[in-house]
Amino acid sequence: MMKRLINFLVKKPISVSVLILLQLGIIYMLIYQLSVQLTEFFFIIQGLNIFIVIYIINKNDNPSYKMTWIIFILGVPLVGGITYLMFGGRKVPKDIRTGIKELNNGQAILVQDQSIMNSITEKEYFRQARYLYDNTGFPIYKNSKITYLSSGEAKFEALVNALKSAEKFILLEYFIIKEGYVWDTIKEILCLKIKEGVDVKLIYDDAGSKSLPYEFLEDCRACGIKCFAFNPLRPILAIYMNNRDHRKIAVVDGRIGFIGGMNLADEYINRISPFGHWKDVAVQFEGEAVYSLSLMFLQFYDHVSKEISDYSWYIGNPEKYEDVGYVQTFSDSPTDEEPVSQFSHLNLINSASQYIYIMTPYLVIGYEIIIALINAAKSGVDVRIMVPHIPDKKYVFSVTRSNYEYLTQNGVRIYEYLPGFLHAKVMVADDRIAIVGTTNLDFRSYFLHFECGALIIDDPSINDIVRDCKDTLAKCIEITYEEAKNVNFVIKLWRAILNMFSTLL
Repeated sequence: MMKRLINFLVKKPISVSVLILLQLGIIYMLIYQLSVQLTEFFFIIQGLNIFIVIYIINKNDNPSYKMTWIIFILGVPLVGGITYLMFGGRKVPKDIRTGIKELNNGQAILVQDQSIMNSITEKEYFRQARYLYDNTGFPIYKNSKITYLSSGEAKFEALVNALKSAEKFILLEYFIIKEGYVWDTIKEILCLKIKEGVDVKLIYDDAGSKSLPYEFLEDCRACGIKCFAFNPLRPILAIYMNNRDHRKIAVVDGRIGFIGGMNLADEYINRISPFGHWKDVAVQFEGEAVYSLSLMFLQFYDHVSKEISDYSWYIGNPEKYEDVGYVQTFSDSPTDEEPVSQFSHLNLINSASQYIYIMTPYLVIGYEIIIALINAAKSGVDVRIMVPHIPDKKYVFSVTRSNYEYLTQNGVRIYEYLPGFLHAKVMVADDRIAIVGTTNLDFRSYFLHFECGALIIDDPSINDIVRDCKDTLAKCIEITYEEAKNVNFVIKLWRAILNMFSTLL
């Protein structure tokens, strides 16, 4: 028993959490002792709280996030303000902010073909493409083939085939890597390709991949994989530990690229089923759109490795495809004040005229998204949102369900994926436009995480996305307004309390 406890405590996430909580405990105890012994100190703390609340109210920030902190500070006045100073600013550390900003200069290699932009100026989705280009620097392309992969199994098969075809380089960036069949299969291919002279680079998020053993990094490097962990977990009181790399990017030779919800773990292809059937999706790109994916990865890689990549070496000469639509891959970052993913979702919801289908694992949304969805529904748009029926995080699922009553009362239709957990991040509207990527409909994805996505317009793959949404709807149960309303009072109260702190979940 003692040995199991020790093994549990020495795991990196546990040991880091324990040390951080210990530091917090010492700080809180010191504040308490000083406030008891020195009346002046107590009044200083209260004065500080007032100034912090005034600052938060006037801060240009998400209203839900501000309200959560104000309630916490006023509800726990002894330590509320101090806690906000430690964790509430949502500021990215200087080295990440400066590093990424400097690396953004490399985007000059991605030049927008003005003839492509001009060809959509008369279309209703021009504003969306222009917004993404102006605020992320990633162009919209015309000569790219898009393949929609409607399951984790399909993505895994396509990724394996692409990796086996590599001749020059492989770039992989994932939020979660877990030991098991998926990673063993991919690692075997990577090690083989390294022996063939292929350059292999890998980035994983240290918090997302918390189950990996300590020796994972060195094992990869011993194989020849140029491997780095993003924002490593450290036992210090630092708010930037909230800023995680939630992106999932794979690029092979600059010819083939992937983004989507799937991480490198067995549940994503249903080798194991901790939450029922796992539904995920991804998009495979071939052609010029892969340029942007390569640069997204290299910006991060240069930051974590402290190297300077020759971007031109990673730009291949991909085949150009005819009779295809438009695609614009883009990244979103907490290092600036622009919520690119949130605004892109709002733009798509507001531009829909007939229908919009949404797949998301979490529906932890603020007032802006809620009003946009309701306004669309009340304007005659068929708004349908698909979420899991079996959650991976029960407390987050409670917040998701807390939004059902108001949304369904106002015409938004909610569906739960009956077979299990739906992890896809998809929006598609009017048979013409879609966004597929890594961004969840929640505060963390919109404001704290690094994310990526693809805007797809008038491409044949849109038909596959719509078909997949309809197939998924057929496996869902619809939650009616009556069902959402007639929930036990205690459950409603619990959901309301959690919803109040949803921006901190």
